[in-house]
Amino acid sequence: MSATENRSGPPGLWTRIAHPGLFLGWSRHLVVPLALLCIALFAVGLYFAFPGSPADYQMGDTVRMMYVHVPSAWLSQFCYGVMCVSAIGTLVWRHPMADVSQKAAAPLGAAFTALALFTGSMWGRPTWGTFWEWDGRMTSTLILLFIYLGIVALWRAFDDQLKAARVIAVFTLVGAINIPIIKFSVDWWQTLHQPASVFRLDGPTIDTAMLVPLLVMTGAFSVLFLTLHLVGMRTEIGKRRVRSLQTALARAEGGAR
Repeated sequence: MSATENRSGPPGLWTRIAHPGLFLGWSRHLVVPLALLCIALFAVGLYFAFPGSPADYQMGDTVRMMYVHVPSAWLSQFCYGVMCVSAIGTLVWRHPMADVSQKAAAPLGAAFTALALFTGSMWGRPTWGTFWEWDGRMTSTLILLFIYLGIVALWRAFDDQLKAARVIAVFTLVGAINIPIIKFSVDWWQTLHQPASVFRLDGPTIDTAMLVPLLVMTGAFSVLFLTLHLVGMRTEIGKRRVRSLQTALARAEGGAR
């Protein structure tokens, strides 16, 4: 039995579904359909975003950067939310799949955060006249990237992945304080970023011709994350099983001498 499979978790259907062996069984049937759905959503989203979406009366065609920047910024925070839930699963229930989910999500979150920062800079230069400004949202998003990179580095620094999972789970939950700072920075401080225009109590303030492609592209990025996260978790389980077999083999060879 591998190190991924020898810890107890919360009882019930969820434990059985998330058992590493069962997870490998049912998740392999989802990867290809999710990948096809992702391609379809990107095709539709890009069609509506570029030929179909109007230019902004102030920003012109540069507003189309929004269809990549906004979804990547959303996923940068959503990935961290997934990691926080996984961290709770590691610390409270010590579920075998929780730290697998944590580890698989970290590089994806770093990639989406880096993409959000890059596209934001490219969008900011013609719009604000600068690639970078140390305002609340930009700075807190940059800090989020550093947190992600620190988590990825921590995973690689530990040989014992189970011990690493507990340390990183605590680090992840502490770092979660940065997420509401990113979210509400435009309300707390003077910033170049505009306030929320999609998820508002009084409804979206963005034109439908821009809102529809934005939602489709957000869906496409979300399915991309889900697909890559499943593949990453499957890969991590495989690596841990190989490592467990290598350790067992080394112990057997040592005992035979």
